[in-house]
Amino acid sequence: MNKKTKNIIILPYTIWMICFIIVPLLFMIYFGFTNKLNQFTIENILSIFNQDNLKSLILSLELSLISTIICLIISYPLALILKNMNVGKSSFLVFLFILPMWMNSLLRIVAWLTLLEKKGIINSFLLLLGLPRLDIINTPIAIVLGMVYDFLPFMILPIYNSLTKIDDNTINAAYDLGANFFNVLIKIIIPLSMPGIISGITMVFIPSLTTVAIPNILGGGQILLIGNVIEQEFIQSSNWHRGAGLSIVLVIFILIITSFVDRHSEKDDKILM
Repeated sequence: MNKKTKNIIILPYTIWMICFIIVPLLFMIYFGFTNKLNQFTIENILSIFNQDNLKSLILSLELSLISTIICLIISYPLALILKNMNVGKSSFLVFLFILPMWMNSLLRIVAWLTLLEKKGIINSFLLLLGLPRLDIINTPIAIVLGMVYDFLPFMILPIYNSLTKIDDNTINAAYDLGANFFNVLIKIIIPLSMPGIISGITMVFIPSLTTVAIPNILGGGQILLIGNVIEQEFIQSSNWHRGAGLSIVLVIFILIITSFVDRHSEKDDKILM
């Protein structure tokens, strides 16, 4: 394939990126650093230090971190079990984990609302058993549950993919040399699967940090995360400049987190090599 053919193939993707990634980012930067009089200002960026906005950002970071940790704790044993079962990437069990990703995310969140609301399925069942009902709807716990359920497949699949690439002979050699399961897990399996862990953490933490629908539905609009604050600035307050400024701050946070994760990923790759 010559250079001219490659350029022709790449052209549609280049146009797509310019129209739907670069241009919107330029608009966001423009609105973020200007006021309603189109004058340069950093006031929109500094609005993140407003007490309410800062509180929303910190809460977003906390809930995203909790959701990511829970997803990791659930996903790693599951991925390890699937790997040890030798089910293969095309098996029905793996398909069951992928299936939720094919469904509309909003429908899955609304399903949790039906389960968790005060007169929902779970509370109705508890009352039938004579047990006290759970009042977790419109709380951070409900939001974390929604995040974990919604983003769990994005943690399982990268870890499972990394585990399947580990040569069984390496693990068997460790056992032959007298290592127990704990030593093999800590010194061989986890280090070799670190790229999948890092990828899973990134794919869960960033969507959790920027989510809007989950706190709106499961939080009842009473718990504002940074994504909800930005949404309100654009839609309710019609203050595109402040909304864009807060969005820039959020993008900076994401870039810092991504850079930190990539740096540690490169260190792990060098150690493994």
